[in-house]
Amino acid sequence: MLKKLNREDLTFDVCTLILGLLVFSIALFPLIYILVASISNPRYVVTGEVMLWPKDITFAAYEAVFANSKILLGYMNTIFYTVLGTLINIALTTMVAYPLSKKDLYGRNIITMFLTFTMFFSGGMIPSYLLIKNLGIYNSFWAMIIPNAISMWNLLVMRNYFQTAIPNELIEASKVDGCTNVGALVRVVLPVAKPIMAVMVIFYAVGHWNAYFDALIYLSNNELFPLQVILREILLQNQISGMGEAVSSTLSSEQYLISESIKYAVIVVASIPVLVLYPFLQKYFVKGVMVGAIKG
Repeated sequence: MLKKLNREDLTFDVCTLILGLLVFSIALFPLIYILVASISNPRYVVTGEVMLWPKDITFAAYEAVFANSKILLGYMNTIFYTVLGTLINIALTTMVAYPLSKKDLYGRNIITMFLTFTMFFSGGMIPSYLLIKNLGIYNSFWAMIIPNAISMWNLLVMRNYFQTAIPNELIEASKVDGCTNVGALVRVVLPVAKPIMAVMVIFYAVGHWNAYFDALIYLSNNELFPLQVILREILLQNQISGMGEAVSSTLSSEQYLISESIKYAVIVVASIPVLVLYPFLQKYFVKGVMVGAIKG
């Protein structure tokens, strides 16, 4: 019986390993291909001769991207939006999620119901635009932060984490020692809630870093554009220029070929900061999501 059980366990482990490697390969292949394509000769990329190893290595695509003087400005703007926006997100989400996690809060179910309603229904694009304009934050950096100041989904995840992972006895003990509700939150709850805080930082920071649609709607000043919008402009300009040259000539123009590589270089440039940040927070990620996802 023991030998049979061990054999079943071994079979299960092998199948799990094979399945894990398969999923890992499927997820890793696009990342490797994008990086390889961005540093390969675009002629080989266009003809499909590049797969997992660069061919005739060239950095012309990156030179074309960083030759644009707006790249540094875009990075600075995006870092500013991401840092300030994430700080505001974390502060507001915590200040709302913690009280809603307390079962003795009067009317918390009604409040949660009204907040959840906003997950499924909104005013729409035009009313939102008019609201931003009437608030006087149109074409300012606040237009990139205020509309996304809090996410209801993240709020529910954090609330459930506070309900399930923070023992109420711990909070009561802090109050016996003289802590107020705010003191208990700052001194007791937040130090214990590092996993969910790390998860919220990842969720909000990645959202701010990848945001570009709000900038297209609420910003008209090029000096305020985030990196994603500037990279989009570079990509579109090179595609239009390359298509024009390709149409005017029977031969494939160098500009058109570079524009193909620029598409991959743009993805790499925009993804590097997130890829650098993620390993430092990854150890908290799974724990925070799993505990925060438990229904309270």
